[in-house]
Amino acid sequence: MAATAAALSGCSSKAEEKETGKAADAAAAAGASPATGDRPSTPWGAFSRLMDGNERWQDGNLKHPDRDPKRRDFVAEEQDPYGVILSCIDSRVPPELLFDTGLGDLFVMRTGGQVVGPVVTGSVEYGPMTSGTPLIVVLGHQRCGAIKAAYEAMRDGKKLPGNLQAISDALRPAYEATVKAKAKDPVDAMIRIHVKQTSADLRSNRDLSPLVKKGDLAVVSAYYSLDTGRVEVLTGAPSA
Repeated sequence: MAATAAALSGCSSKAEEKETGKAADAAAAAGASPATGDRPSTPWGAFSRLMDGNERWQDGNLKHPDRDPKRRDFVAEEQDPYGVILSCIDSRVPPELLFDTGLGDLFVMRTGGQVVGPVVTGSVEYGPMTSGTPLIVVLGHQRCGAIKAAYEAMRDGKKLPGNLQAISDALRPAYEATVKAKAKDPVDAMIRIHVKQTSADLRSNRDLSPLVKKGDLAVVSAYYSLDTGRVEVLTGAPSA
């Protein structure tokens, strides 16, 4: 009996491995990564895909999906990303890496302190409005130099040099809210306040809000820890 069970178990395992291999080959041929599967089409699907990738980033168990010549060829003529990331220019916060994604998976906008203006907002709107991208993530991060510089300049009544002042001006609403909050770590508080304000503005945006109300789009504010690699969700997480 034990020998028969072992033999059956072995046959079953080999059959499952064969089927899994076929599925992986089919996914690869279609341009989808066997590590992650087909493109998520809902806010929850896109959100969970990103958070799973961030968990792999934290643990060091990376799959490096969608980063091979077949994927490159597949997306060469057309793209269909499942997420939009608005993040800082900081060299330590590359969205594609910290979410363990690849070619054609994300629209990425990066500005100092992830501040927005008409051109940036239009860039964020592009995916959801033209191809149904179901998720936007506004991603702040620990020890943001742009926000620290803006906070200190406004606190001291000084101007930043050149066009850096435009970043400071855009951050004034977050600075004013931070002053009222009287936080122990005002710079970190300002980072979190700013991403919450920015995501709230996008969520209520004239063109994006109808998509949010229909459940076709989620706008999430999040905070990335440089120390741990973890993305902490602050507001707007979609439900399953």
